[in-house]
Amino acid sequence: MIQQVEFNLRPKARGAHLITQEILGAVPEFPQTGIFHLFIKHTSAGLTINENADPDVRIDFESIFNDLVPENLPYLVHTIEGPDDMPAHIKSTLVGSSVQIPITNGRLNLGTWQGIYLCEFRNRGGSRKVVATIYS
Repeated sequence: MIQQVEFNLRPKARGAHLITQEILGAVPEFPQTGIFHLFIKHTSAGLTINENADPDVRIDFESIFNDLVPENLPYLVHTIEGPDDMPAHIKSTLVGSSVQIPITNGRLNLGTWQGIYLCEFRNRGGSRKVVATIYS
């Protein structure tokens, strides 16, 4: 059986945001076993799974991504939507637009220190649309 739900994440500031609990509050109950697929319908934000215990991880994400793809690069052509837009597209490509997590015993089978992150790469990205698909 396949279940699918589309919902909006609350608007977030630029940066890496732990959204595991927000996701769990928006999806139906999980089956005993299966696969959970999460997809973001945007090109300037991404989804990833990473360390959920130390908030410094979020600061380091932002620092590394800004170092890799800074704003105002002189050779960027797509600049009409502001200096954060094209770098946000590149960063979201590096992170990716989806994650898959096994479902075991009716719960997401994440590691002890793992959580789901929204990586918001725009200064004012707004609400983000996400599609969650549960395969059982």
